[in-house]
Amino acid sequence: MIEITIVAGLILLNGLFAMSELAIVSASKPLLRSMAERGQPGASAAVQLADDPGRFLSTVQIGITLIGIVAGAFSGATIGGMLVRVLLDAGLPGPAASALGYGGVVAIITYLSVVVGELVPKQLALRNAERVACLIAPPMQILSRIAGPIVWLLDASTRLIFRLLGLSDTNDDQVTEEEIKSMVAEAAETGVIERDEKRMIAGVLRLSDRRARSIMTPRTDIEMLDFDDDFETIRARLAHARHSRLPVWSGEFDNIIGVLVVREYLAARPADHVALRKLLREPQIVPDTIGALDVLDLLRKAHFPLALVLDEYGHFDGLVTPTDLLEAIAGVFRSDLEEGETDEAVQREDGSWLLAGSLTVDELSDRLGLTLPERRDYQTLAGFVIDHLQHIPKTGEVLQAGNWRLQVVDMDGHRVDKVLASPAIDR
Repeated sequence: MIEITIVAGLILLNGLFAMSELAIVSASKPLLRSMAERGQPGASAAVQLADDPGRFLSTVQIGITLIGIVAGAFSGATIGGMLVRVLLDAGLPGPAASALGYGGVVAIITYLSVVVGELVPKQLALRNAERVACLIAPPMQILSRIAGPIVWLLDASTRLIFRLLGLSDTNDDQVTEEEIKSMVAEAAETGVIERDEKRMIAGVLRLSDRRARSIMTPRTDIEMLDFDDDFETIRARLAHARHSRLPVWSGEFDNIIGVLVVREYLAARPADHVALRKLLREPQIVPDTIGALDVLDLLRKAHFPLALVLDEYGHFDGLVTPTDLLEAIAGVFRSDLEEGETDEAVQREDGSWLLAGSLTVDELSDRLGLTLPERRDYQTLAGFVIDHLQHIPKTGEVLQAGNWRLQVVDMDGHRVDKVLASPAIDR
């Protein structure tokens, strides 16, 4: 009976080692560090083990190997022998009793070792890796110190083999952007975060990859003021202005002499061009290739948070405001839509999408699940369509993109205004 108890204890101990191995390896290091900062017992030890997986895995392997040797000796020599004697006493012939006794013990012990000593503990570790890691880390750390010389030998041998194979023996635990996106998508699927939160997080992650030209309000959509007009014309235009800030040009469109804040004009009520010029604010000037985060930092520090975007030839392309940056993250605000305009992406009952040509390709990728090339010269759906067709499209033209059929349904002059995206039908 003592022998059976010892073997059962060894199987449970093997399960403890297996559980600790999987818990430490699969636990989230950032979460463990956060728990350690909050004073969670065992979290600091778990972080130390996770940061040095070579020593930890060597310790686990020593324990599992010793348990296997001792359990094998007890189960074969002791328990197997006892069962053989019981079978002989029952009248079985010697060869049959020996085969059945030793074979039966091996089968039973193997089954219990796999289920109780491996599968169940590992499943427990996967269900709550961080909590298990915190519980198991302190005793594993003590065992690592006790078996220090053997652990060092095994760890050093492993590192040597890695070097001989030309592999790095360092532990690269950096979290990539793709991993973050994957975790966010999984969290949205399981209901941990809302769909809108997923979209905003995706927008924040994309912001670092975007340029000023991809978030700016293009010049064609900007309400501008000609400083060379007579003052009565200027006054009339300001009385019907739809926007709160108007770029003011003189001589030619590219010559922006300042930005007029409409409310300041209404408060001051200037009587001539000279007084009007004094109200003009000097905007920031940025190239169209500057990163969106750099624009954000510039606007955050500026006294007047508005930036004019110029191309490499010095032509005025558009402007960026904090609202443009916010829309790049959260999407277009309905209040910013012009009269008669609809949302940039509207899903219809049949599953198709009515998309605006101004829809960013990042939004297009999210809505339709399209894979876009990392290097591209277009920023909007309109640019995407033109790039694929290699000409200015006409109303009704169709192109295939992934599993979607894109049809140009409306043109505004030479500009792609509306595109209908329908699931492609395999013929």
